[in-house]
Amino acid sequence: MSTTTRESKATLHDRRWWVLVVLCLSVLLVTIDNTIVNVALPTIGRQLSASTSDLQWVVDAYTLVFAGLLLVAGNLGDRLGRRRMLQIGLVVFAITSLGAAAAQNTVQLIAGRAAMGVGAALVYPATLALLANAFTSPRERATAIGIWSGVSGLAVALGPVSGGLLLEHFAWGSVFLVNVPLVAVALFAGWRLLPESRDERPGRFDLAGAVGSVAGVGLLVWTVIEAPAHGWTSATTLTALTLALAMLAAFVVWEAGRRDPLLDVRLFTNPRFATASGAIALAFFGLFGFIFLITQYFQVVRGYDTLTAGIATLPFAIVTGALSPVAILLMKRLGTKYVVAAGLALMTAGFMLASTSTANSAYWGLIIIAMSLMAAGLALTSGPATDAIMGALPTSKAGAGSAVNDTTREIGGTLGVAVVGSVMSSLYGPRVVDALAGLGVPTTAVNAARESVIAGLTVTGNLPQSMQAPARAAVSNAFMDGLQAGSLVAAGVTALAAIAALAFLPSRHRAVEVAEPELPEALMPETARLCTSAA
Repeated sequence: MSTTTRESKATLHDRRWWVLVVLCLSVLLVTIDNTIVNVALPTIGRQLSASTSDLQWVVDAYTLVFAGLLLVAGNLGDRLGRRRMLQIGLVVFAITSLGAAAAQNTVQLIAGRAAMGVGAALVYPATLALLANAFTSPRERATAIGIWSGVSGLAVALGPVSGGLLLEHFAWGSVFLVNVPLVAVALFAGWRLLPESRDERPGRFDLAGAVGSVAGVGLLVWTVIEAPAHGWTSATTLTALTLALAMLAAFVVWEAGRRDPLLDVRLFTNPRFATASGAIALAFFGLFGFIFLITQYFQVVRGYDTLTAGIATLPFAIVTGALSPVAILLMKRLGTKYVVAAGLALMTAGFMLASTSTANSAYWGLIIIAMSLMAAGLALTSGPATDAIMGALPTSKAGAGSAVNDTTREIGGTLGVAVVGSVMSSLYGPRVVDALAGLGVPTTAVNAARESVIAGLTVTGNLPQSMQAPARAAVSNAFMDGLQAGSLVAAGVTALAAIAALAFLPSRHRAVEVAEPELPEALMPETARLCTSAA
């Protein structure tokens, strides 16, 4: 049973919408760091001489640790107190943000990003668990989850915009330093407003499961990111992939046999839980993979400065923020199945459209339409699927349920960057080598250009004047080949998820709703406004 130890239930009920505002701010902080660094990648690549693989790790070191520790963090929150874990996580997040900002090379930066993931993992599941504890009415909880999901999606989309704005005036370390004052606000507000809650009977801690989940996920992501360098069919890649899958299979077997598992794998026999989790994972797979590519496209291929590149991704934020509340209303009217499936289908259409883009595609045309379709699809998918996951669990297991929801997002996003980035690298490298060699570019320059599109365009700037234009075109075209292929991979993944949602996700997942006092209608717009302003 979940208990609230600091506030009475009556007091918590009265301030539940203010609790949601604090949770919105907290989740905004850790979610925005998934993508705020993307717009800084070209700058980091130039200043720290980073390869494509290095840049993937700058993004994925955060999401990998974030995803790998979510199950453990959710379990600790259930045991030790969700508010306590949230506050500790915010402090860790602020300290490690300072470390990342001070990095002098890619190794230090990747290590700093990984350390930030520890803090984020403590924060994220606690927010949704505290939300579930504060909102006991299924109807109100669905609305609150819709707002929470909207802020989560909005934060992902706002990352490149805020990063571009900071980089217009400050060094790349500013994308991490900005976290510190925001953490201070979230800490104070949380100390004043958030209740404490925990599971009264959490059972024994599953240390073996914790180690196994982190090791299995970590090895899988490492294998995918490094596959282009080693070769997809090399002994290193195949051995590591086999070992990673074996470790994850052993984790599942271990969890299935425990009385107090870190992850109750039997939950995945529930169609609404399993399908909703998969829908979220695959939606964020496509989104994170595409954002990794499109921010480089805007800066490196189109030549936008950091601020313009960030603003160019604004449709993600606008459309996601506008449609997230609408998605919950549609879910209540039409059912979860059709709304989630429609969202994934819209994302598929957006990725398919992006796969036809070229270096000269009109922004106010193909590009903005594709991004708007993806953002609309994410909004329709995320909130209803999250509500389905949380509705399948008792409140006492809110931390574990939140951790599963958050883990699917982060693992999906992590693998999206890894797979889509690796597909791009696998096409870009050989094609840019063939094209530049055909132009008579020296071998040393060709080998340098192969490392990343950023390195490729740096190389072209050092060539004789007569060779610069055709060499630049060759680099851009090779990158576009990779972007198109990566977009097709994302489209295939979300299309399969849409089919699965139609086939397996129940239309209506709540048989009974508990009568609770409703929020006065006049306060609902204000609540939504407060959460949006926090973003």
